[in-house]
Amino acid sequence: MHKAQKFALGLLAAAAVATASDVVQLKKDTFDEFIKSNDLVLAEFFAPWCGHCKALAPEYEEAATSLKEKDIKLVKVDCTEETDLCQEHGVEGYPTLKIFRGLENVSPYKGQRKAAAITSYMVKQSLPAVSEVTKDNLEEFKKADKVVLVAYVDADDKASSEIFTKAAEKLRDSYPFGLSSDASLAEAEGVKAPAVVLYKDFDEGKSVFSEKFDAEEIEKFAKTAATPLIGEIGPETYSDYMSAGIPLAYIFAETAEERKEISEKLKPIAEAQRGVINFGTIDAKAFGAHAGNLNLKTDKFPAFAIQEVAKNQKFPYDQDKEITFDAIKTFVDDFVAGKIEPSIKSEPIPETQEGPVTVVVAKSYNDIVLDDTKDVLIEFYAPWCGHCKALAPKYEKLGSLYANSEFKDKVVIAKVDATANDVPDEIQGFPTIKLYPAGDKSNPVTYSGSRTVEDLIKFVAENGKYKASVSEETEEPSSSAASESASETKAEEAKESDHDEL
Repeated sequence: MHKAQKFALGLLAAAAVATASDVVQLKKDTFDEFIKSNDLVLAEFFAPWCGHCKALAPEYEEAATSLKEKDIKLVKVDCTEETDLCQEHGVEGYPTLKIFRGLENVSPYKGQRKAAAITSYMVKQSLPAVSEVTKDNLEEFKKADKVVLVAYVDADDKASSEIFTKAAEKLRDSYPFGLSSDASLAEAEGVKAPAVVLYKDFDEGKSVFSEKFDAEEIEKFAKTAATPLIGEIGPETYSDYMSAGIPLAYIFAETAEERKEISEKLKPIAEAQRGVINFGTIDAKAFGAHAGNLNLKTDKFPAFAIQEVAKNQKFPYDQDKEITFDAIKTFVDDFVAGKIEPSIKSEPIPETQEGPVTVVVAKSYNDIVLDDTKDVLIEFYAPWCGHCKALAPKYEKLGSLYANSEFKDKVVIAKVDATANDVPDEIQGFPTIKLYPAGDKSNPVTYSGSRTVEDLIKFVAENGKYKASVSEETEEPSSSAASESASETKAEEAKESDHDEL
């Protein structure tokens, strides 16, 4: 009996350990008090059925455990049970992640959804924009993240300190920043004030900025030096490469050994083009399909291509040719010199436009979308995208309303299959909707509201040159029916993601 009792207690203890969580689940009656009682909180608003939420769960749990010792709390709210609380905080899709510094200071989480990325991002959020660095804490500060920056300035050099702080404020979500006025520490680190040292746990270990202090130049230095000479392109790094603002060279190979071998071969080229072109390897077995997005064959590796990120232009290297140092150096040099024409994938231009929504292809993109006399609303879609299929009838109705209005010659409602046509926009989810206003084509506005005809009309009217507003041709519903319809629309919009991801 005694043994049985001990066995049962052991099972209970094991179950308790198995279900123990460092993520705190909050409800409406506990949320406000918890947020007020903790200086920094990351909150996940989720739905149990949401696929993206399920994928995030173990990563979120791991991050919560890592951040526990730093007293950074991670919480979650089940929006299927706490509907009012989620509406109160503007949740429209799942998962939604928000950072709380009290109830009045709320900002969106902008990092990746992996444990290491969440931990890194929240640690940076817990630090001041610039931390004081001394000989006693320098080594510890160097380990705060994969990349940290420390400025060494003279104690009376307020101008350099202010410039560095300005750069830090802008990039604080990306890197921890430190400041030291200890001249002996600067000497020990091999620099003369004023200087910035970027410490990193890869490549050469550190990079030094010793030019005249300028916030923009320090930002540029940080972004360049913080990027691995030849990094790894994958789900956790892709968005960083896309936001870097410079071309990206892809090295596709199926094995780690082959990726390493080619990287070593091309390293001098990457070094020569540092700050001009980013280089990265990509696992062709796992992500070989992405080769098709660069107009490469998806069944012939190794392969090499350059993407001009700003214009989303693709420059594939001939896959029938061997990847050698000399061949790739010539290809890269010619690309930088503007001697290579981009590869353009396009469907045929439609002979006629049969529906109210204008069909755009790569070869007609400039003529239609960049027509400076017209406001053009364009949907970038994929044939397999469920959200795009749900939007289609509403978008057709929107096209009809404008086609039969006084604005028919001033507003174009268009769509393009972004999987079959190269477009100059980097699209990271479907559908993506943008408005290119007449007279201001270089500043398109991305739509982020509910996908209803009414809200799309408002968007065109508020952001287009012609302020073109049209009325929906619908029967007048009763007030109760209208309320019910609005609720249904909100429920439909609050799905696990606003976009189907690439």
